[in-house]
Amino acid sequence: MTESRPLVLLVEDEAHMRKFVRIALMNNGYQIIEACTGEEAVALAAAHTPDLIVLDLGLPDIDGFEVTRRVREWSEVPVIVLSARGQEQDKVRALNGGADDYLTKPFGPAELVARLAVAFRHAARSRTDAFGSVIVAGDLRIDLARRIVFVRDAEVHLTPIEYRLLATLAKHAGMVLTQRQLLREVWGPGEGHQTQALRVHMAQLRRKVERDSARPRYLVTEPGVGYRLKVEGLPVAQQ
Repeated sequence: MTESRPLVLLVEDEAHMRKFVRIALMNNGYQIIEACTGEEAVALAAAHTPDLIVLDLGLPDIDGFEVTRRVREWSEVPVIVLSARGQEQDKVRALNGGADDYLTKPFGPAELVARLAVAFRHAARSRTDAFGSVIVAGDLRIDLARRIVFVRDAEVHLTPIEYRLLATLAKHAGMVLTQRQLLREVWGPGEGHQTQALRVHMAQLRRKVERDSARPRYLVTEPGVGYRLKVEGLPVAQQ
């Protein structure tokens, strides 16, 4: 991150949406550089090394998927993609292709700023290798170093798969993980067919850590996309 104000590359071809995002971010202390096309975005990302990229998927030349692919060849900069309501497969494709999170249009300034804050916190944890720390979400406390989970200060006993599932979500707290990402991290490469097992273990995990597993507070489903360990105070994306 830059020493002064974080620099955000905004990639959006619609002028009114670009203005909305620009105003929201500048009002919250961010510097902005803007691109209207995918090719321009790749060039600006290389020239200015932004701290984060807000990227619309539908661009007039190369699309946001290709922009992400090219940027990921040389940079781990956080990427938040913008997608239209109902385009779940696009969200999944973007996340599996290297994006860190997504926002569904329309969205408000508060959700936009909150998503950026989560992305910056996750990037900071990655740089400092702080995954040995304790992750707290309300009554839920996950001690990754000691591999212990507490709910309302009482230790919860999880199976190995349940723990790996929760720990994976905790390491990306506040960010959505696709089913494919979770299957790869928890079950290993080549286990992408275990989607039913993922749903079963998620249901079991919710029964152990949620007050009401039918209305989860922490382990939130992103319909058609995956799951997210919800960070307190962060609004859940609208589908």
